[in-house]
Amino acid sequence: MQPIQPSHLRANLTGIEEIGYPQQVAANSITDPARFHQQKRAKKKYPPIGSTMFNQLINFNRLHHYMTDLAGKHKNYRLISPFRNEIYTADPANVEHILKNNFENYGKGWHNYSILRDLLGDGISTVDGDKWREQRKVSSHEFSTKVLRDFSSVVFRKYVVKLANIVSEAATSNQTMDIQDLFMKSTLDSIVKVAFGVELDSLCGSSEEGTEFGNAFDDSSAITVRRYVDISWKIKKTLNIGSEAQLKKNIKVIDDFVYKLIRGKTKQMETTLSWFIYMLCKHPVIQEKVAQEIKEATGVKDIKNIAEFAANMSEAALEKMQYLHAALTETLRIYPAVPVDPKICFSDDTLPDGFNVTKGDMVAYQPYAMRRMRFIRGENAEDFRPERWLDENGIFGQESPFKFTAFHVSRIYVTSIITFLYKIILQAHLVTWKFLLIWLT
Repeated sequence: MQPIQPSHLRANLTGIEEIGYPQQVAANSITDPARFHQQKRAKKKYPPIGSTMFNQLINFNRLHHYMTDLAGKHKNYRLISPFRNEIYTADPANVEHILKNNFENYGKGWHNYSILRDLLGDGISTVDGDKWREQRKVSSHEFSTKVLRDFSSVVFRKYVVKLANIVSEAATSNQTMDIQDLFMKSTLDSIVKVAFGVELDSLCGSSEEGTEFGNAFDDSSAITVRRYVDISWKIKKTLNIGSEAQLKKNIKVIDDFVYKLIRGKTKQMETTLSWFIYMLCKHPVIQEKVAQEIKEATGVKDIKNIAEFAANMSEAALEKMQYLHAALTETLRIYPAVPVDPKICFSDDTLPDGFNVTKGDMVAYQPYAMRRMRFIRGENAEDFRPERWLDENGIFGQESPFKFTAFHVSRIYVTSIITFLYKIILQAHLVTWKFLLIWLT
């Protein structure tokens, strides 16, 4: 056996020191290979520190813009909090790992459940394991394709006509309107009818409890999100003071409204629809393309009877609306319904990019930030360009769900089909009347 030469020892020590081991430790490890490998395994790699919980609180009113700025500097970064590491990623490979390849290791966990349960209970958005599978099974049954086509579409079309008449009258008389509020009420009326068979009629203003519910739910959502950065929320809840006292009152309004079956879906619809209208207002050329496509797909040049137009809207016509599909998808890209989705790591893990995650760490992927990253979307990442979703023949094409997590992937909302169909039908009526031009003048 050849003895170790000093020159070889120095070379070995230099190489070892470069990966982070002091020479003294390395020298001791040469005579104990098992100890060396144990020390090497113990050397973990964590994302750089990007912020603290207090910085998030300071920037709460522009939180997603703040986190997008951080993601632009680091694909992955850590947020320091008093209780745990919080790791945020904008890397599609990590998203796929969390939502697919190692799905069982990431879930809501107790941390997220404790924050969300007052508002969302034990719904599909808050639970893990067997409870989640049970919720998904029930939801899948309730929103089967047959139910969607035979009943839900009829209901949605009915409320589309109501909404269309309200918007048309406002446009004709040159009145301003709160479009997000109208979308919220229309969606609420539709889903209450589908879920409970009840005519709420909040859209026409005849239901005070519908308005109360909408206000209570919006306020509760904001307070619940703030819990993530407010370390004193549990104290406020125990003492029943401040925002937690208001949340308790709001939840009573929501519970009295028997809204368990439809929580979470309404907010996503109204927000996406409102952003879609906003983007069309900002981009009149795209607005014109959408309107022209609808005319060509339906063969209708002038809508004289809204109800008749809605009744005659066929699935074949919807299939032809490739540009509309692309414009809606582009809206969801820039303004995702869920800007950040936090998970809890259940056991130590290593992400595809080599960063380690420790049991109990919160790991969140950031759809809002990812959609604005140039390393994912190119130089025009922040531009509203429906064409990015169309091929050379003008046909809509979906991409990797881990780059574009519109409705989540592993925990995909089983009602996404009903939501998307509803949005397409709704926009097909609204855009054609050109009422948006009133806002632009």
